[in-house]
Amino acid sequence: GTAEGKDPKKTLAREIMTPNVLYCYDDQTIDEVSQNLGDNQIRRLPVLNRQKRLIGILSLGDLAQSDAESEKVEEALSRISKTTNHKPEARM
Repeated sequence: GTAEGKDPKKTLAREIMTPNVLYCYDDQTIDEVSQNLGDNQIRRLPVLNRQKRLIGILSLGDLAQSDAESEKVEEALSRISKTTNHKPEARM
């Protein structure tokens, strides 16, 4: 918002927030989450339980430090790093 010249003391969060939030569930596999990160070229996802309550944030760095298969993480990173002109749609 400040990069667009908006006054941080007067600007509301809803005026600058990302409108279509992508997320994952806590019971999804790392493979599914990595696919979602790569397909949508994002580095972080809110993690929800099945009651859709926020319980954490998962980052690509978290995956890299986990015991997840490095091939899946590398594949996601590769897809995230590609330049595209599309905006991801919310899904889950």
